[in-house]
Amino acid sequence: MTGTPKFEDGKTDRICGLITAIHPNIKKLLVVGCGYGTEAAILAEKLGAEVIGIDTQDNFDPDAKRVADLRIGNALALDFPDASFDFVYSYHTLEHIEQPAVAIREMARVLKPDGGYWIGTPNRSRLFGYINSHGVTFSEKVRWNMNDWRARLTGRFRNELGAHAGFTLTELRDMLAASLPPPKNETSAYYRAMYPARPTTLSVLNATGLYRIAYPCVYFSGKGA
Repeated sequence: MTGTPKFEDGKTDRICGLITAIHPNIKKLLVVGCGYGTEAAILAEKLGAEVIGIDTQDNFDPDAKRVADLRIGNALALDFPDASFDFVYSYHTLEHIEQPAVAIREMARVLKPDGGYWIGTPNRSRLFGYINSHGVTFSEKVRWNMNDWRARLTGRFRNELGAHAGFTLTELRDMLAASLPPPKNETSAYYRAMYPARPTTLSVLNATGLYRIAYPCVYFSGKGA
């Protein structure tokens, strides 16, 4: 479903550029955990693809529903036939799912053999997070980081214990590799796209390995043969 471009978000626009480099001819795309649906609408407009987005609740933006097909759905039991999609996209959703490995197996099931994916979560090894969160105050970001550190210090910084922890690079890579085409770490590429004016800083983080704790999120892509 396509329409006149209406939705704008610099972050998603840049991700679309990265996705196009991986998989330039996407006809049908699934968004697992689409929230209000605006991200799904941007993907539809920018990639020129038919986009279906699922989430657990119908809080969908009415305008987004005119651009993308937004539905209530269960990531643990996707209501689509095998090999239905050219691409699967999931942005900061797996950390909210009780059985993320099952959700990944479902994504793999509905993905075509030559299909691709882009999947990201918060980085459980991060020092700080929420830096570029939209629509929140500085005090909220401080409070959320304090909550994260409190959970770390009490040994409860895990998704299943109620923390917004996410996964380490290794944890996410291993979960994806168990079911999907071989994952490629796109974390550095993502932050280069987000911060094109900071090449020196990003190069230092990458060269020293500090990116593992400095980057608040981790991202992987993959493509079938």
